[in-house]
Amino acid sequence: MKMKSLLATLLVVMSVAACSTVEKVVYRIDVPQGNYLEQDKIAQLQVGMTPEQVEYLLGTPMLKNIFETHRWDYVFIKREGYKDPEQRNVFVYFDTNGLVSKIEDSAANAEQK
Repeated sequence: MKMKSLLATLLVVMSVAACSTVEKVVYRIDVPQGNYLEQDKIAQLQVGMTPEQVEYLLGTPMLKNIFETHRWDYVFIKREGYKDPEQRNVFVYFDTNGLVSKIEDSAANAEQK
């Protein structure tokens, strides 16, 4: 009887250990979603640019908020295999003349903290 319980316990332990290693064996593709944001393009953004110039640099925004028409949202999420997803947000604000008045970058904010 003792041998059966020992064998059962050993089987359960081996099963649990096997499950944790199987996850890493299965291949997961990298999944980029949203606007691919390159640092050199974001660095070229300047206050005073027109919407056409912003769209040329960064592409069509992911979201043009209907409640805040003066803001364009660029969102990029990158999931690499089993790593935690990385998200980057760039918000471009326009003034009443239609020119860029402010640029917010989540990557720059994270570096400052």
